[in-house]
Parts: sequence; C-alpha cells; structure tokens
Amino acid sequence: MKIAELFYSLQGEGSLVGVPSVFIRTSGCNLRCAWCDTPYTSWQPEGAELTLHQILDEVRAHPARHVVVTGGEPMIAPDIVPLTERLRALGLHITIETAGTVFHPVACDLMSISPKLSHSTPRGDPWTGRHDRLRIQPEVLARLMARYDHQLKFVIEKPADLDEVRALVDLLQASRERVILMPEGTDADVLRDRALWLAEICKEEGFRFSPRLHVDLWGHRRGV
Repeated sequence: MKIAELFYSLQGEGSLVGVPSVFIRTSGCNLRCAWCDTPYTSWQPEGAELTLHQILDEVRAHPARHVVVTGGEPMIAPDIVPLTERLRALGLHITIETAGTVFHPVACDLMSISPKLSHSTPRGDPWTGRHDRLRIQPEVLARLMARYDHQLKFVIEKPADLDEVRALVDLLQASRERVILMPEGTDADVLRDRALWLAEICKEEGFRFSPRLHVDLWGHRRGV
C-alpha cells in the first residue's frame, strides 16, 4: 500500500477528539477538494510502498488502542479490507475517515464519513466536473451508515453551507446527534473566528461541534 505517513498522535476531530491514536494515512484520492489540507495525498500524491507487515509492525510499536485509517481516500487503497481485518485481529478500535463515495466491507468500529459540500469543488480546473459529480453518493452513504457505527462530519466554510447539510441530513434520515460540524481552515485564527459562529449554529440546531485540535496544538503541519 502507498502510505503518505504513519504516526502516533491525538485524534484531532470528531467524537473521539483527544484520544491517543495511531494514524495510517494512505496516499491517493478520487476527489480533489479545493481546500484539501493533505494535498500530498490527493493533488500530488506521494508516499512509500509498505507491506501490510511493515504497517502492522509500526502500529504495534505504539501504546495506543485506537487506530485511524485516513487519507486521501482510504477506501480506494489496495488491500484496505485485509489491512483492517489484521488491525481488528490486534484488538484495536478502528476508525476509518472517508468521504463516503466508495463502499468496501472493511472491519471498522467508527466510520467517520465526511461528505464534501459544494464549496469543496475546485473551480476552473480539469477536476471540476469529476469532483462535483462524485462528491455526494447517497446510496453509498446510506450503505455505510446502515452497516457501521458512524458519524457524519461536515467541513463548514460559511453559514450558508448549512442549507446543504440540512438537505443531506434529511435525505439520509440521519440523527442530528451523529452530525458533527467542523470549521474549515488550517490557520488557528481563522478556525477560531469560524468556530465562534459555528458553535452557535450547533447549539441552535442540535448538531455536534468539532474543533481541529491538532491545528490548535501544533499548527498546520504533517505527522500530527
């Protein structure tokens, strides 16, 4: 598998924020978000080819009981199913972070699904049409939600984005308690400004709020 990075840190987003976790970041993505914070896994994918044995050895080297398989888009990675099955055999809690455009019968304890809203579409780029057509796949989303314990995590740039969130939540008949809103950004000041009004929206509408803890603690850099 092509792995962009493999590191031990704290979960920075979602319902398990703050939990010590080993992160396996696969390289390669079927989307091209305009604001992608890991372009080295999508726009310009890079990384090393590692065997499952090498990946598992690195995971075992850390004391965490949680592992996060992320990307890029991990659900398109070759051997994603055997990788998760071997992680399960180690007795680890497995979170998979996905945009929810592809289904595979992976081993997973928390499917962290982040459907991409329209502001993610790159404008005036060859990827514009392809990204926009693929970013929301209702049948795949419904299948993932039916099979796995899950959270729906939306990246929010402006208050108007909530119209898309509400529409998709209604379409999927999702519980608002499973919906997590997170401010878009990689700069701590930008995140704080957006967090202030986003927190009020969460209070008003019953959605959960997520910070980007790793950015708050270490800034926007790799391996955290």
